[in-house]
Amino acid sequence: MPSGEYDPDAVEPRWQRRWVDEETYAYSDDDPVDPNTVFSIDTPPPTVSGSLHMGHLYGFTLQDFVARFERMNGGETFFPFGYDDNGIASERLTEDELDIRHQEFERREFQAKCREVCADYEQQFTENVQSLGVSVDWNHTYQTIEPRVQRVSQLSFVDLYEQGREYREKAPAIWCPECETAISQVETEDDEQGSHFNDIAFPVAGGDGETFTISTTRPELLPACVAVFVHPDDDENQHLVGESAEVPLFGHEVPIIADERVDMETGSGIVMCCTFGDQNDIEWYQVHDLDLRVAIDESGHMTDVAEEYEGLHADAAGEAIVEDLDEAGALLDRRDITHTVNVHERCGTSVEFLVTEQWYIEMLDKTDEYLEVGREMDWSPEKMFTRYEHWVEGLQWDWLISRQRSSGIPFPVWYCADCGEAVIAEKADLPVDPLSDDPPVDACPECGHDEFEPEDDVLDTWATSSLTPLINAGWDWDEAAGEFTMERPELYQFDLRPQGHDIISFWLFHTLVKCYEHTGEVPFEETMINGHVLDENREKMSKSVGNVVEPEAVLEEFPVDATRYWAAGTAVGDDFPFKEKDLRAGEKLIRKLWNASKLVESLAPEPFPAEPNDGLRELDRWLLAELDAEVERLTDLLDDRAFSKARDELRSFFWNTFCDDYLEIAKQREDAAAAYTLRTAHRRFLKLFAPLLAHVTEELWHDMYAGDAAAAGLADGASDSVHLADWPEPLGIEADRDAGTAATAVVGALRKYKSENQLPLTAALDAVEVYADVRGFEDDITGVMHVDDLAVHPDGDAPVETVITGIDLDYATVGPKYGDQVGDIEAALAQEEYELDGDELHVAGVTLVGDEFAVEEERQYQGEGELLQADDVVVIVRNDA
Repeated sequence: MPSGEYDPDAVEPRWQRRWVDEETYAYSDDDPVDPNTVFSIDTPPPTVSGSLHMGHLYGFTLQDFVARFERMNGGETFFPFGYDDNGIASERLTEDELDIRHQEFERREFQAKCREVCADYEQQFTENVQSLGVSVDWNHTYQTIEPRVQRVSQLSFVDLYEQGREYREKAPAIWCPECETAISQVETEDDEQGSHFNDIAFPVAGGDGETFTISTTRPELLPACVAVFVHPDDDENQHLVGESAEVPLFGHEVPIIADERVDMETGSGIVMCCTFGDQNDIEWYQVHDLDLRVAIDESGHMTDVAEEYEGLHADAAGEAIVEDLDEAGALLDRRDITHTVNVHERCGTSVEFLVTEQWYIEMLDKTDEYLEVGREMDWSPEKMFTRYEHWVEGLQWDWLISRQRSSGIPFPVWYCADCGEAVIAEKADLPVDPLSDDPPVDACPECGHDEFEPEDDVLDTWATSSLTPLINAGWDWDEAAGEFTMERPELYQFDLRPQGHDIISFWLFHTLVKCYEHTGEVPFEETMINGHVLDENREKMSKSVGNVVEPEAVLEEFPVDATRYWAAGTAVGDDFPFKEKDLRAGEKLIRKLWNASKLVESLAPEPFPAEPNDGLRELDRWLLAELDAEVERLTDLLDDRAFSKARDELRSFFWNTFCDDYLEIAKQREDAAAAYTLRTAHRRFLKLFAPLLAHVTEELWHDMYAGDAAAAGLADGASDSVHLADWPEPLGIEADRDAGTAATAVVGALRKYKSENQLPLTAALDAVEVYADVRGFEDDITGVMHVDDLAVHPDGDAPVETVITGIDLDYATVGPKYGDQVGDIEAALAQEEYELDGDELHVAGVTLVGDEFAVEEERQYQGEGELLQADDVVVIVRNDA
């Protein structure tokens, strides 16, 4: 291997290019693949709407840990990459990049502009992901707008339509005035916003001047008021039920109705119903067959129903109406409040509810079934199923899948120009665009009319993204066989769906719904849900706050492998702060692995030495047996996606057990057993570290093992790439592991003794007594530490005494509990006037238990020589030098 320090700036880009050029991670689907051995990952296609952020870096790296581990541990791994360039996000990106609005262009022209902008960002995304060393198979990529995916998406629509799971209806829908499109429930989120409660006097129509008060945060909806509601238990206002109210400023009369949905605790307890302000308004409208008065249009401006306020934006209209109410004497009070507002998660705009004609997928009738389907998967971590469960149980709407946008996958639908009958494209013809393609019939099958209107809405982006398992498995309609087939059936069900917890309700739920309805089974065996990266104060990163850490800055300062080490530092599913110290710890581990590898090569020049005929020494057997146990633990942890525990255990074992203990001893040996043990352990360490530290392990493997003629087809799965080598399996070596651990503890204690006493490591020690069973390891202790006389007492009955040196109080508990008595307790402890009885401490007339106190103990030796601390082993050294 090369001399000098490890140079990640040169090594990492070189391997990233080579992995891509040599197609190291390509999935071979030319020959039949055993579905029982292939591991398939349903990777999330990132939205093509900006540059790489820390969430991408973290999420991609977690996926890569799994891909690299499973590739070594199982064989064929399918790890594709997608680009979500279909929908509102891509439109908004194009509008921002080109400073245009999609309404300014004919649809096809604007779609072409979207493709051009997205292509540049996709190339940037590809370079960014490759620069992270993610082991993606770049032969299997897809775009959610490409023709192949359009066909799958339209096939899904046709199949669900034929099953009766889709319908088109003119009804209230959630609408974003900024994006000017209908959206689904999943695309809304709650936002705390400042507002005002306006107390407005409503006259009772035809009365003697009687009024009642309605409190509202949306005075702009007054022209849309169609009823007033009172709770049936509201005795004070029951006399109003059956009367009519006159809407201030606008003068139209509306009925006053009793309904138990009224929240008596909010405002005056009397509420106006407008078409539409919220979900309650919609329910009242439907149940009580109320009038429809639409006061706000698709762009958030007032309609002619608002009379003199027509054309104003809703916000401006609200302020103008309040001023006019005040001037008319109808504004009784106005006070500041903070309340929760439903906003579009894409743009943060408060949503409206408008009556429009939209396409829906029926879901509310099957929520119990979708819950059971969710339970069929393994959840990593398990707690994330609760989020899925709460979302499904809280569903109020069927899935609205149509969008009034310029870019997206068209609905394969035409409508009869006379009777409105929907005509659906034939499966064999897909993909189609009704704006440019003819319908599959010459005349309406319902009325015989021969003219048709194309559907100009497009499908929701999630209606396509939810099909990623089917897209990657090659789901298609076989016209000759008359059935759906899969080009790569061995992939389905997919083994893993990795994703963030913020899109459980978006991507995960919709994928389960779609794939379950098409195939009758859950689309993946396991889902791995990652958390979010926070700033060092555990606050969400936000450009407006100025606490965003840019990946480019991190990767410019630290090796990619250091960021991989950082990414493995928290439990899957948990949000966690970005801490630079974890990156520095990763750098140190990389240097340690590099330097230890150079030492191994110098001590054991032959890369694949044979086991000596006379066998291994006990210390060698002990190390390999300990490494066997470590392999088993790490395999289980990686199977469980416990990356943090796996990282820390492997680092500790490598650094402490191998480097500090065994390697220090082996430096003073020149025998075949040590050389065999060093190289055997080192190759296994490179494999164990490979999923975590992808670049440095590849560099070391290539320089020290790959291509060695003697290793061809031998040496525990040797390969040109460590990432294609076999994952280590236990060697089955038997050893007295407890004795070996005690022996290395003795060596460590003696090494520390020499260092503290400024003795060279080769200095002789006259006599050492060990009170532990280290039989079989005596030669290693005496040879390495140059001990003239070693006495081993295997029964461990050491001439030492454990004495109590103090009692520590937990003041956070003891202070509030005992108050003024704390001083007496401290005084008694200082005079050693106390009694310990198991877990109880009797002192100053009180009894402390549990965590209220801690006992400080120290082992003391009164004989000749010096007592050394070596974990649980007692070591006494006598040295006359």
